[in-house]
Amino acid sequence: MHPFLLSIQAGWFAQGRFMGKVLDEWVDDTQEFLHVKLPHLLMVAIIALILSRLLRAITARMIRVAEQHAAGQPRVAQVKTLAGVIRTTGIAIIATIAGMQFLAAVGVDLAPLLASAGIAGVAIGLAAQNIVRDMLNGILILIEDQFNVGDTVRLAAVSGVVEAMTLRKTTVRDFDGTLYVIPNSQISTVANLSIDYSVATINVSVDYSANPDIVLALLKGIAMDIRNSEEFRDLFIEDPKILGVDAVKGSELIFPVVFKTRATKQYAPMREFRRRVRLALEEHKLLPGDPYRVFNWVVDTATGIRRRNSLTIETQRDPTSPPSQPQNPFTSE
Repeated sequence: MHPFLLSIQAGWFAQGRFMGKVLDEWVDDTQEFLHVKLPHLLMVAIIALILSRLLRAITARMIRVAEQHAAGQPRVAQVKTLAGVIRTTGIAIIATIAGMQFLAAVGVDLAPLLASAGIAGVAIGLAAQNIVRDMLNGILILIEDQFNVGDTVRLAAVSGVVEAMTLRKTTVRDFDGTLYVIPNSQISTVANLSIDYSVATINVSVDYSANPDIVLALLKGIAMDIRNSEEFRDLFIEDPKILGVDAVKGSELIFPVVFKTRATKQYAPMREFRRRVRLALEEHKLLPGDPYRVFNWVVDTATGIRRRNSLTIETQRDPTSPPSQPQNPFTSE
C-alpha cells in the first residue's frame, strides 16, 4: 500500500483523530460541491455565455439594419453608439450576476458585499447625479431620434447646426461660428428645423397708391417664375401662396407671400424673390411702402382733374433717443 495511504490510516489522519475528521469533512464538501454546486455553476456559466452571445447578436443586427435603412451616416453613428452602450451595459450586468453566483457557491457571504456596494452606489449617485442625468437623457435622445448630426436645431436657448453628439453632451455650431457644448440634461425642448419641410413668409410692403390687383398679379408672377426655374424647382414642395392684402398700415399695403420648401432650403428662393420684387417695383413705377408717407388726392385747378399725390413727412427725432434701425422698404422688417 502507498505510504501516504498508510499514514492516513495509522497516523495523524487516522479515523477518529482531529485531522481525520477534517479530512472526512473535506471529502464530504468536495462530494457535495461536485454533486450539487458544480452543475449549478456550469449551468450559470452556460446561461451567461448564451445571454452574452444573444446580446451581441441583437446589437450587431441593430447596426446592420441601420446601415441598410438609415437616412444617412450620422444616424448610423447614433445607432452604433446606442448599440455599444446596450452591449457593454448588458454584459456588465450578466457578468455581475454570474460572479455573485460563483461567490455564493464557494461560500462567500454576499450580505456585507451587497451592503458595501449599495453604500458606494448611493455615494457615487449623489456625487455624479448630473452625469447620470446627462447619460439617461442622451439615451432617450438617441432612441427617440430627436435630432441627428448635421441637423439645424434650437435647444437650450442656442440655435445652430449639430456637429457631434454623445451620451453626455451635444455640440452645436452657431451661425456665426461659435461652438457650444451643451450637457444633455439641459436639453428639455428641441426645435428641429431640418425635419420634413420649412415654411417662410415674406411680407412685401407697397405704397397705398398701388392697385392691389396689379400688385397681386405681379407678386404671383414673380413667385411662380422662381418656383419653375431650373435653379429652384427642386427646392419647393408646394406652389407659393399669395395671401392678398394682409394689413394696411398708414400708407402701406402688406402682401404676405408664403414659400414651402424642403427643410432649411428656403433662404435662396427668398433672396431671389426679394431681388426680383425690387426690380419689378421700379419697372412698374410702384413705390415701396413707407409708414411716414402721407397719401392724398390733389385737384389740378387748371384742368379740374384729381391726381394722386404722395408726400413723405420727416418726423423730428429726439436727439437723446437711440438711433432707429434701418427698415427694409420692401418687407417692412
